[in-house]
Amino acid sequence: MNKQLSIKRQLSQKSTISKSWLRFLIIILLVIGVFFRFVNIDKKIYWGDEVFSSLRISGYTQSEMRQELSDGRLISIEDLHKYQHPNPEKNTIDTIKGIILEDSQILPLYILMTRFWVECFGNSIAAIRTFSALISLLTFPCLYLLCRELFESSLVGWIAIGLVAVSPIHIVYAQETRSYSLGIVAILISSVALLRAMRLKTKVSWCIYAATLPLGFYTHLFFTLVAFAQGIYVVAIERFRLSKTSIYWLLSLLAGFITFVPWIWIIITNPQIEAVAWTNTKQTLFMSAARWAGIYSRAFLDLGISPNDPGKLKIILIPFILIILGLISYSIYVVCRRTSKEVWLFVLTLIGSVGLPLLITDFVFQKRYATSRYTLPSVLGIELAVAYLFSIKFTSISTKAWQKKLWSLVAFMVIMGEVVSCMVHYQADIWWNQVPEKYQEYPKIANIINQGNKPLLISDEDNIIPPLQVLSNLIDPKVQFQIVGKNQLPEITNGFSDIFLFLFEPSDSLKAGIEKVYNSKLQQVSDFLWKITKPN
Repeated sequence: MNKQLSIKRQLSQKSTISKSWLRFLIIILLVIGVFFRFVNIDKKIYWGDEVFSSLRISGYTQSEMRQELSDGRLISIEDLHKYQHPNPEKNTIDTIKGIILEDSQILPLYILMTRFWVECFGNSIAAIRTFSALISLLTFPCLYLLCRELFESSLVGWIAIGLVAVSPIHIVYAQETRSYSLGIVAILISSVALLRAMRLKTKVSWCIYAATLPLGFYTHLFFTLVAFAQGIYVVAIERFRLSKTSIYWLLSLLAGFITFVPWIWIIITNPQIEAVAWTNTKQTLFMSAARWAGIYSRAFLDLGISPNDPGKLKIILIPFILIILGLISYSIYVVCRRTSKEVWLFVLTLIGSVGLPLLITDFVFQKRYATSRYTLPSVLGIELAVAYLFSIKFTSISTKAWQKKLWSLVAFMVIMGEVVSCMVHYQADIWWNQVPEKYQEYPKIANIINQGNKPLLISDEDNIIPPLQVLSNLIDPKVQFQIVGKNQLPEITNGFSDIFLFLFEPSDSLKAGIEKVYNSKLQQVSDFLWKITKPN
């Protein structure tokens, strides 16, 4: 008996030591993750989606911007940037009006919070993106609390934090002027509140859950799918009975949803169909399968390869992607086999909340509805499953010594894949989420323009946003702009060392008009850029 107690005591001491070392390693990963969220935060191109976010923050509308800038007069970079940050001419009400009129599918909470941040800390690219990065830090405590509520294990929480801290997909969206980091936090907070309310079964806890719902509803439209999945979870756990828990959840959902009804009406009365026109891209079943494999593998490995990169690069990644998909599948299997219904059903509903509807629409309609930014709730569920798998393999008494070493190696390889991905990401000037097929030429174009002593850049109103606004963050203040309306020609004046025509959105009439009226030649020097040569 004494010998058995001694063995148990030794095993307990070893377990305590191993857990302490594991926490120490995870703290290191947390520090690395925080570093990668802020390092070179302003290096990557401030691309189209971010430019639209800044326009919404400014309080101006596209129509106002076009009307005021496309009158053919000479303007500076400051004139363009007037529509990219708050100024005294527009207030918070104007910001909300702009969203309602032109971007009703973009929920206002993140935009309003960012506007307040910019007013306090400045409008540089670094300052604006820093707000998203700071919000992403709230993911860690929220994730830990969720693991404590769901798995009743602090170890799973620590491992989940380590995985998410250096997860490349989280790093990518932590450095973007969009609402995705806030959306992740909203999902985690509402999930913690729901599980806590189901455990405590008190009115106060259900009121807290109800209060978390508007945070998610007004952050991202797809949070409605997450809330619906949470409802499926509650109903299934309560075995489809109208229990006290079911009633409290229904009342909480109703209270939260009522706050969102006004914006639903805004979306219905001001639809922005052109904002989702990119989903009309036809895809084969193979292309959809490849896209989905890439979406989920990027949670653990992301070397910046975009869909338009050469096929050889993608082929090299296939074995790694298959291994990651195998790990994800096995993690979900272990969760379903080794945990209670309350645990595995929550993980599955979180994974399927947004992922399943998008998966069905992608394969049924063969269109490109799914993107990595929309499937972040699914990624969170996958990361919970992988964290649980690692915790079991590291600490389970039934796991043999050689198996623990094997799973330690697997975990090490996963972490190394994440860290290497982060190192590649922070050194890059543009990443796959920034649509490199559109914007990778912009730094080259800016470099050509900046070489002139006193350059003039001509364009038309269709190219103001996002093309010109994106380009304006890359060129020097010495550059002057001249923007004309549709079917109009600029009055080109003398005094400029170089005159360029920039047209991301094509305008054959403008090119032909300049050549004919001014007897000039257009020499294409880069994609979307022509140099205007006037006769001596």
